[in-house]
Amino acid sequence: MERILPKIVNEAGELALHANHRVFSQGETPENYLVVTKGCVKVFARSAEGKEVVLYRVRTGEMCILTTACLLGHTNYPAEAVTETDTVARLIPAALFDRLLNESEPFRSFVFEGLSLRLSEVMMRFEQLVLASVHSRLASFLLQNSNEEGVVEVTHELLAVEIGSAREVVSRHLKTMEHEGLIQTRRGLIRILEPKTLATFS
Repeated sequence: MERILPKIVNEAGELALHANHRVFSQGETPENYLVVTKGCVKVFARSAEGKEVVLYRVRTGEMCILTTACLLGHTNYPAEAVTETDTVARLIPAALFDRLLNESEPFRSFVFEGLSLRLSEVMMRFEQLVLASVHSRLASFLLQNSNEEGVVEVTHELLAVEIGSAREVVSRHLKTMEHEGLIQTRRGLIRILEPKTLATFS
């Protein structure tokens, strides 16, 4: 943001947050346009049963698509957000956001280009949650989040949140994958044994 909008940085406040800090709650009115300069913010929704479903993450250099949409439409947040790591963000007050949209072409381009990019990512996530099978979502998550040794440090409960399913369903699918020799599971850890075969499910 500093590189793209140097004249705006002085007017934007900076906020440092510890991990697991609530950034906004469902029903709240956004007061600032938010761009993460360091760290990661998780945006998620809750079902009627209280199940958490991750919608997307806002990482370094990215803006929050829900905040942007709510500021543009003057609506309240339809979801929640918390910091996953220690996070630093630039905050532009809503009134300044509106003024800059009208007066600054660089800022306007930054906002709408970011909105377009993140919207595409969110739509892909939505399609994955709605159309892809649990087996497919699970395989994709494991492959995308494994380290160089093919290990993913994650609990069954967290996996369920990430792929939008129930813990019992995730555990059942993991057991099937392990029986097929695709993975090896331990408490809080999953090791991928056959990444190429697993990729055929993703």
